[in-house]
Amino acid sequence: MKNLQEASDLENTVRISARRFEESPFIERTDSPHMIRGVYAGRYLAIYLGEDVTEKYWTLRQKALLFDVPEKPVEISGPDAVPFLEKVFSRKVATMQPGRGYYAIACTPQGGVFMDGVIFRLGANRFWYVQADGAFETWLIAHSGGFNISITDPQSRVLQIQGPASLKIMSVATDGAINETLRYFGAGFYTIGGQKLYVSRTGFTGELGYEIYCDGANTDHLALWDHLIAVGEPHGMEFSSTRVMTIRRIEAGILGNLTDIDMTMTPFEAGLAPFIDMDKGDFVGRDALLGKDQRSLLMGLTCQTQTPVAGSVILDQDEPVGFITAGVPSPTLGLGIGYARFHEPGDWIGRALTLQLPDGSHHPAEIVDIPFVDREKKIVRGGDRTIPERT
Repeated sequence: MKNLQEASDLENTVRISARRFEESPFIERTDSPHMIRGVYAGRYLAIYLGEDVTEKYWTLRQKALLFDVPEKPVEISGPDAVPFLEKVFSRKVATMQPGRGYYAIACTPQGGVFMDGVIFRLGANRFWYVQADGAFETWLIAHSGGFNISITDPQSRVLQIQGPASLKIMSVATDGAINETLRYFGAGFYTIGGQKLYVSRTGFTGELGYEIYCDGANTDHLALWDHLIAVGEPHGMEFSSTRVMTIRRIEAGILGNLTDIDMTMTPFEAGLAPFIDMDKGDFVGRDALLGKDQRSLLMGLTCQTQTPVAGSVILDQDEPVGFITAGVPSPTLGLGIGYARFHEPGDWIGRALTLQLPDGSHHPAEIVDIPFVDREKKIVRGGDRTIPERT
């Protein structure tokens, strides 16, 4: 199962019972007769609201957008929380300080990528893992035997405010409590419109941004939404579906679980070797990863004439050598971009290859490194505050 959110998905829809998945508590503020919904981590999300996607894209890049996102926090707490997390994640967590987040991957026993997300340490023995798409809570429970821990769903819906104006907006929203001192991947509890909520300086767009984690039934969700809109509008903030987020996350080199990465590839093949701590001791999948080729199979592809789409074949001469996992038009670069997954490692970067779309047409393409935009990640870290010109 993939979560593509490509242009064709706006037409490829089915009717499904609304009781099957979790509804958003913000639906009263975002509902639209034009809404196309997707499902991610068992939650509904708006992948399209009838908006002009290009206009929203430039609002994100030049001002700010508010997103209602479906990523799902899972709480792991108890006396054995640390040794349990050391077992299930490939990233060392014992040295984490409260108020910090780490990108962390969970591998299968065979060394494949099962889940990626961000882990936060809220206290000595209390953690939240904000998972991507997939049945991760069940997987955690299956591995919890022998550990004195509790695995619970805090029922936290997440909002993201992303874009260059996000710092000013969050500062106003918290009466100045959030400022430059909250570093990238920093987190903490802040009062927003009279409600105490967890906030992290993270996101899914490659822009300067923040994520706000609701506190289940304790949160007045509509009041929170209205407060953020009220403080954000003077700075040009609007709300948006996740279609724009999908475009921006691919430009920024952010991978989607079950779409770009999955259990059939190792984190090395996904280009995620820096997040695998092989020297930390045993963890699920470590034995399988020992001695594995650490060269990446996942790279970027650009095409001047067409937008790559999932399933497109990459040809070297007439030989299929890879395929596209997801593709979008890049407004910043003015061309089509996508993730290219190769069948075998090789010196692909810089190669001129052929993109074969599902309709059989052929188009010249170039293999590039990722991210496609801001390769030094200065924007998301706050080192580049330049407002980009619209191309």
